[in-house]
Amino acid sequence: MRVIAGTARSLPLKTVEGMDTRPTTDRIKETLFNVLQTEVPGARFLDLFSGSGAIGIEALSRGAEYVVFVEKNRSALACIEENLRFTKLEEKARVMGQDCFHALRSLEMKKEPFQIIFMDPPYHKGLERQVFEFLSGSVLAGEDTLIVTEASLDTDFSYLEGLGFFLEKQKRYKTNQHVFVRKRSMGK
Repeated sequence: MRVIAGTARSLPLKTVEGMDTRPTTDRIKETLFNVLQTEVPGARFLDLFSGSGAIGIEALSRGAEYVVFVEKNRSALACIEENLRFTKLEEKARVMGQDCFHALRSLEMKKEPFQIIFMDPPYHKGLERQVFEFLSGSVLAGEDTLIVTEASLDTDFSYLEGLGFFLEKQKRYKTNQHVFVRKRSMGK
């Protein structure tokens, strides 16, 4: 795995040993960032369930202002920190080694929305829905925030509208998908 583009282009990234994380392949990461290319420069980016940190590091390399990485697995945390040091991007990052929902509550206190929220939770546990339920009433996600979820192909997102979100785009791959979501504006 490597950084695809930007200031850290072509630098290799370490991944977490074992099956606890599913690193996003370079090809899928490139497709994702082709969609995000106009949104990333200058953005405050939240990377939930960060794994090795490859998505957030790619965002930093492509000009994101700041990335918050949230990951509770200790091996993955060490991997994120090592990758940030190696790419020399650690000054634009905050790494939170805790459960996603504890981190969200902590970030909520700062009352600063993110322009992009990316999440890649473990599949088939319903965690993405819980995150959307939290974000539906949160200042962390404003009307302009793009929320991207990496999920299995069979993940149900039919509940989004009921939580005040709409599905902007969906990219399906062989084994998974990216779902691009925004909050509905009050006038719509």
